[in-house]
Amino acid sequence: MIAIGGICAGRAPGACWRAMFVIELVYKAPLAEIDSHMAAHVRFLKKYYASGHFLVSGRKIPRDGGIILAAGHDREQIERIVKEDPFCARGLADVRVIEFRASQHADDIPQRMV
Repeated sequence: MIAIGGICAGRAPGACWRAMFVIELVYKAPLAEIDSHMAAHVRFLKKYYASGHFLVSGRKIPRDGGIILAAGHDREQIERIVKEDPFCARGLADVRVIEFRASQHADDIPQRMV
């Protein structure tokens, strides 16, 4: 269950967020170098899925970067998190953080994502 106006689905007390973000990664390095750091990037993603910050992520098509849909308290929090991404920390990708206020959502989001 997602409560728009705050992302509250199964979160710990006090972990209900209002701000949502689209994080766009744009690769600056060859795919071979990106792939050599993919395991570390996946560990980063798993850490923030577990914390409840990341909601959806995946490769862009064509494969020149990636997209992460995230939730957090504020933009500064998400920008701090993104700096931990091995792709960003190693200078392999540029990042753009777009904040938006979710005002509507589909009731069947999980079913639409298969």
